Amino acid sequence: MEVVAGLDLVTVVLLFFWVVYLWENYLSFRQREVYKTTRDIPWELRSVLEHETFEKARLYQLDKNGFSFWAGLYSQLEMTVILLLGGIPFLWRKSGEVTGYFGYGQEYEILQSIMFVLLGTVFSTVTGLPWGLYSTFVIEDRHGFNKQTLGFYFKDLAKKFVVTQAISLPVAAGLLYIIKAGGDYFFIYAWLFTFVVTMGLIFIYADYIAPLFDRFTPLPDGDLRTQIETLAASIEFPLYKIFVVEGSKRSSHSNAYFFGFYKNKRIVLFDTLLEENPVNKEASAGEAAGDGSEDSSDTASEPEQKGDGDAKDEEKKKKIGCSNDEILAVLGHELGHWKLGHNLKNIIISQVNTFLCFFLFALLSNWKELYEAFGFPDSQPTLIGLLIIFQFIFSPYNELLSFLMTVLSRRFEFQADTFALGLNKGADLCTALIKLNKDNLGFPVHDWLYAAWHYSHPGLLERLRALDFKQKEQ
Repeated sequence: MEVVAGLDLVTVVLLFFWVVYLWENYLSFRQREVYKTTRDIPWELRSVLEHETFEKARLYQLDKNGFSFWAGLYSQLEMTVILLLGGIPFLWRKSGEVTGYFGYGQEYEILQSIMFVLLGTVFSTVTGLPWGLYSTFVIEDRHGFNKQTLGFYFKDLAKKFVVTQAISLPVAAGLLYIIKAGGDYFFIYAWLFTFVVTMGLIFIYADYIAPLFDRFTPLPDGDLRTQIETLAASIEFPLYKIFVVEGSKRSSHSNAYFFGFYKNKRIVLFDTLLEENPVNKEASAGEAAGDGSEDSSDTASEPEQKGDGDAKDEEKKKKIGCSNDEILAVLGHELGHWKLGHNLKNIIISQVNTFLCFFLFALLSNWKELYEAFGFPDSQPTLIGLLIIFQFIFSPYNELLSFLMTVLSRRFEFQADTFALGLNKGADLCTALIKLNKDNLGFPVHDWLYAAWHYSHPGLLERLRALDFKQKEQ
């Protein structure tokens, strides 16, 4: 009877995951139909969006949609096979065999758990590699975004793997120890531990982790830096440093963000966001200063002749990125998130959710039938309990929370847009949003149900209409 109950539990879990998968595919199909049938530029964008760019965006999103379908199908089948064929207990046994080979028996549960995490990460990295390669070197490359070489890609992947394991394995060991030694109130200590770790990672990320992957260069003195400092001071944002990150070595997608605690906040601009990158200008000026005067005069007297193709390429390059006023408008939006407390609210929601999950885990962690259902009739490893409860039992709750956070995120985005409008940057924000949408080949038309479920940011047309409405109200 217990075996039947166990099978039923796994069946219910799988049934739920397949229902979610089919729902996601239904939404994806609706959006794909939008990509396939929408050939006319929305009237609001006809004066600012070229048909060639619109068509490129449509084809790019169609490619991404198709790739997402096959990658999602593989992921769903993989999870189904793992659950039905006992992949979790198999990996647990293999982890025990590896630690046992080095003389550590089953009594060293935390060590076996660490090996389980390591082997699981290796497995997911290997099985995900073909999909990552295809996405980067076929999809992104086909549409002009990929800037990586194969060597750079694998070097980056290796660094990410090592850094991830260096952080996650000790954290997992510490968490497991706290749960096992914490007594009846371990869920409080576990939550406090994860909170401290999260805050610590945010604190060290800028100085020790991010520079391992990207080059962060201080924004040189000049008009843009002065204008950003003035903007930050006008809303009492405790700006500490401004960096330009060399995102162009990976992709031509653009972004801007800020991070940091208290008075140690930094603003980061992707070099692809800048129409004129002052970091490159400074470097070019340095190289020019090192050139001989004779070479310089030769270059001046005999200018390089450029073909029509080169001229077109240069014209396209000039269109990429935002002007200083548009960058300030984007930052006005980002700083609006800070001023309106959106980041703090997200942290609070995240921590309340984490505490609740640990509390519910404490209630369910000794339920023997859970472990039996997933192939552990004779033992109840703490890590396996965390995996079963957090990933499988909580899955309906996780889906609901994800949707609610998506809705909240869109609300925050509208509020941040309104904040930027209050800084008299509404017109520049509109042009910046249009430019960023064009540069990133975003498609401005979407299915309403797909967008409601997936989009953490409102669509371009929604934002432009909301800004226009607010401007008319003023």
